[in-house]
Amino acid sequence: MEALKAVDICKSFRGNMAVNHASMDVKAGEITGLIGANGAGKTTLFNCISGYYPATSGKVVYKGEEVQHKTAQHLCHMGIARTFQIAKPFGMLSALDNVAVGGYNKAKSRKEAYQIAEKSLEMVELLDRKDNLAMLLNTGEQRRLELARALATQPEVLLLDEVMAGLTPTESREMIKLIKKVNNAGITILMIEHIMPVIMSLSNYVYVMERGKMIAQGLPEEVANNPKVIESYLGKGLEVE
Repeated sequence: MEALKAVDICKSFRGNMAVNHASMDVKAGEITGLIGANGAGKTTLFNCISGYYPATSGKVVYKGEEVQHKTAQHLCHMGIARTFQIAKPFGMLSALDNVAVGGYNKAKSRKEAYQIAEKSLEMVELLDRKDNLAMLLNTGEQRRLELARALATQPEVLLLDEVMAGLTPTESREMIKLIKKVNNAGITILMIEHIMPVIMSLSNYVYVMERGKMIAQGLPEEVANNPKVIESYLGKGLEVE
């Protein structure tokens, strides 16, 4: 069963087609990967799905309801949350205060928002940094803070936009564990990622974009060995263990 569906999405900017009739299904309870070279249109598609800006045409269906005309705020309240490529925390606020902002999405009181924030920080293993200013957290911790802030909105579907960017190998391994943990908690995930071993190890199903279009889809091993994908993005000689 699909938790989220994009149908024939197009997005143009002054006549330039950034997303060109792209469709994808995100199955409930799974991790779906979206890959493609820089400029392929992945983040633009994310922005259309999450209500950051409207698609030029096409449909976004969430739990059977068309939601392409709803705002990001409305979609967040409905259960779709996202992270961004560049983490931008409120630097002069504590980690706890940052995450409590997300908690207010559904909390009915300040106390409840902060209780949700603490649970979210605990899930991403950052509770011991809750009183630290966000600006003093390192890159890996800021990535986890961004994830915690999204989790505090209590999403059913979580869109992750390159959460591994800028992380060390050790931090990347920790983030992989956290993403699996979040998914095992019942949250459906759609993620963009450039690190191929990560996307292939995490995803149940993978879509590939090139120049705004979907050029391939399938199980990770199928996509990794697809000649179109190898030629357009992965390069020659890719081996998947």
